[in-house]
Amino acid sequence: MPIVNRVSDLHPDITAWRRDLHAHPELMYDVHRTAAFVADRLREFGCDEVATGLGKAGVVGVIKGRKPVKGRGLKGIGLRADMDALPIEEETGVAYSSTVPGKMHACGHDGHTAMLLGAARYLAETRNFAGDAVVIFQPAEEGGAGAAAMIKDGLFDRFQIDQVYGMHNSPGMAIGAFATRPGPTMAATDHIKIKIEGIGGHAARPHKSVDTVLAGAQLVTALQSIVSRSVDPLESAVVSMCEFHAGHTNNVLPQTATLTGTVRTLTAEIRELAEKRVREVVAGVALLSGTKISLDYVRGYPVLVNHEAQVDTAAQVAAEVAGEANISTDIPPMMGAEDFAYMLEARPGAFIFIGNGDSAGLHHPSYNFNDDAIVYGSSYWIRLVETQLAS
Repeated sequence: MPIVNRVSDLHPDITAWRRDLHAHPELMYDVHRTAAFVADRLREFGCDEVATGLGKAGVVGVIKGRKPVKGRGLKGIGLRADMDALPIEEETGVAYSSTVPGKMHACGHDGHTAMLLGAARYLAETRNFAGDAVVIFQPAEEGGAGAAAMIKDGLFDRFQIDQVYGMHNSPGMAIGAFATRPGPTMAATDHIKIKIEGIGGHAARPHKSVDTVLAGAQLVTALQSIVSRSVDPLESAVVSMCEFHAGHTNNVLPQTATLTGTVRTLTAEIRELAEKRVREVVAGVALLSGTKISLDYVRGYPVLVNHEAQVDTAAQVAAEVAGEANISTDIPPMMGAEDFAYMLEARPGAFIFIGNGDSAGLHHPSYNFNDDAIVYGSSYWIRLVETQLAS
């Protein structure tokens, strides 16, 4: 079955919703306008239940199928879209550009939300399935762990969700194409903050000081040895130091310096190794330089691990919508992070990528979600429900 005809009919409406959301971006958990927009649409569609405020600002809609659930069939599946934007000044120049200075939908969450709303409208009209289609609109994907917050607020306890699925657009991948993989798919992300304290002084008398800039430079270099010399070359890891703040003028050795960075890994074993080595390197540089160094190492999102059976299902459904030639199930893992990982720890499911065409990259000020992808994404959601909840 190709693109759902009704979705093609709804395309102008879904596009209008997407562009409205694009013009009014909101960050993290402060997505109150967006959440209200979503909840209002779900009520208009006739969802059997619309719950708000999960994970502070999340919205959940329940659509009950008209067929009975037979035997040990699935009671319900969850479909998740994220709602939050990014703190970036938009440079797209489109007519519906962000109306909020310093905020924009630079990752396509406006498109994700609109595609799922389109699917919800169709599913509420037809109800050609058994059990519950649970549409999940999540806040704070961009660093706020909104998925974990919704789970903590009872997402999987309150609603009948046996499996859960997520989707993200992919710039550079053709419109109408889908891609996924079983197993580790996106990286765990941990955060490093390092504060170095030395003895400040005149730049002309370094022997009377303890140089925090030198210690910081040694740290940046030494931390790079973790991946190159401690991690098996056949495994994957990233250590990136992204900020280095020290001093305010060219003739003073600063008393303190601060560095921040990120660690990305794809397995629990390498994650443990990386943290261990970061701590050892920090301690070693402190001893070598004579500085006092404090390390704040914070575990972030876990590895996103796709479940094999659900990946097979997702790929089969995508192939029905877009054709077998447009589906890939062996893409390499990515070192970016995604908090849908928390949902996949709680329920079996799969995360899939949908093509966004030749657009600017994610998190770029010129990025824009491609509305031509809408019919494929909404159709995928619809057929996933009708396939998995057939009886």
